[in-house]
Amino acid sequence: MKGIIKEKLALLPDQPGCYIMKDRQGTIIYIGKAKVLKNRVRSYFTGSHDGKTLRLVNEITDFEYIVTSSNIEALILELNLIKKHDPKYNVMLKDDKTYPFIKITNERHPRLIVTRQVKKDKSKYFGPYPNVQAARETIKLLDRLYPLRKCSTLPDRVCLYYHMGQCLAPCVKDVSNETNRQMVEEITRFLNGGFKKIKEDLSEKMSKSSEELDFERAKEYRDQIVHIEATMEKQKMTMNDFVDRDVFAYAYDKGWMCVQVFFIRQGKLIERDVSTFPIYDTPDEEFLTYLGQFYSKNNHFLPKEILIPDSVEHELVEQLLQVSTIQPKRGKKKDLLLLAHKNAKIALKEKFSLIERDEERTIKAIENIGEKLSIHTPLRIEAFDNSNIQGTDPVSAMVVFIDGKPAKKDYRKYKIKSVQGPDDYESMREVVRRRYSRALKESLPLPDLIIIDGGKGHLAAAQDVLENELALEIPVTGLVKDDKHRTSELLIGNPPVIVQLERNSQEFYLLQRIQDEVHRFAITFHRQIRGKTAFQSILDDIPGIGENRKKMLLKHFGSVKKMKDATLDELREAGIPPKTAQALLEKLKE
Repeated sequence: MKGIIKEKLALLPDQPGCYIMKDRQGTIIYIGKAKVLKNRVRSYFTGSHDGKTLRLVNEITDFEYIVTSSNIEALILELNLIKKHDPKYNVMLKDDKTYPFIKITNERHPRLIVTRQVKKDKSKYFGPYPNVQAARETIKLLDRLYPLRKCSTLPDRVCLYYHMGQCLAPCVKDVSNETNRQMVEEITRFLNGGFKKIKEDLSEKMSKSSEELDFERAKEYRDQIVHIEATMEKQKMTMNDFVDRDVFAYAYDKGWMCVQVFFIRQGKLIERDVSTFPIYDTPDEEFLTYLGQFYSKNNHFLPKEILIPDSVEHELVEQLLQVSTIQPKRGKKKDLLLLAHKNAKIALKEKFSLIERDEERTIKAIENIGEKLSIHTPLRIEAFDNSNIQGTDPVSAMVVFIDGKPAKKDYRKYKIKSVQGPDDYESMREVVRRRYSRALKESLPLPDLIIIDGGKGHLAAAQDVLENELALEIPVTGLVKDDKHRTSELLIGNPPVIVQLERNSQEFYLLQRIQDEVHRFAITFHRQIRGKTAFQSILDDIPGIGENRKKMLLKHFGSVKKMKDATLDELREAGIPPKTAQALLEKLKE
């Protein structure tokens, strides 16, 4: 145990609060809460842990804590700190999934629309629906029954909806408030579960039209009934009280948790949400954190009631969410909770094989690379590659892998500025200098390992800049390719030595993925730059050819090559004036 941590553990209070774990660069990597800080924080540094918790503990070089006056305060503070710092080991709900609602707008002439945002604007909201298509199908059905206005701004003449009988055309006709109110009430009754009565009314009208031999009208009523059945009665009723509720249950095993959420709307199970993630705290504490994030981070609709397992603190959840919270003991609600728990167990079991396979390819691979190179586990790897053709338009690119996975938001592109001609080593020196001088200046996270796509010369250039110019001690390796452009050797040290890796090992495959990715990124960037400069260098000096005409020419001919093969008449057909076309033709012939 590190000295500073041992000293701080002895001073921990036996009060509730939040603890903040940091790595050797001072980056916050985990935030947790505890009823008793002394007991919870000490538990990380004593006893045995599973592999993923051990990885977290091995990264911790320091911690801080904030004492609170109650457990609920600790929970709220934890959620706020996680939202602010986004620690990599915390449960983060990244999908930001929201479900669509049907909205009756609060306007003089109301509209019926689909929205994903619920606002306090005195409009009526119904849902959420399993997907946007289900909501649109419901609106299509209601448009056949209730002709509310369709246009967001009133036009000066009637539109097609009026002729189809799906709008009363308030743009040109006088539609009374009473008519609008009556339609809104009918739609509200329909969406609140009253569609069965409407279906019965339509059935009566269909029978009456048939008796009167008005078969066309009877067919319209029949089609409307079919639409109601298809849209509103697809799912089996699970409850008969029409209360909107969310049902939460979880299962955990081997340091992983799966939370299953059932969304019950108007008595129907409309959708479910499944989240699987590693846990580093007690299951009930991790579930509370998840629950707080679920509604605050993702803007999920908060229903009238939620169901939770017995193991969770009921009062704490009610204080946090300000919503009726039930832990059912029997009946249909208990059956729903058990069903959600059963689904969570099944989902967790199915995910384990995928999780283990992914860890084998990523976390364990970087651990093995660290062992082979005799360095700390390289959690953050940055790789560089140069690209140019005979020194023309030289560029370099950097890709970042965190925990063995690409972090594309951290990728960077570089145009080489100070190097004249095809000098790969000097290009590498420039880009390494620019990257890490800026990292030092702006206190950006530094990598645990730098990979250079190249041999001894590239490796030496990068090492010289890091050690002698920037005084940085970051391990640097070179990845050498064979004559078939495949990953061949891993070099490290000064003078460099070859590190032996088994070609069928996960660490070798990971290095291969990194090398392929940085090469792809560099080549793509070089092609973009080369394409722009090649097109500009030919056409820029011709009077009368500006940006718009360059785009027009390229669109018309498809390439500069085809432009060179064109005649004067063909250039004029592309919309170029005679004098300019002649100048362009002469330039292209040169």
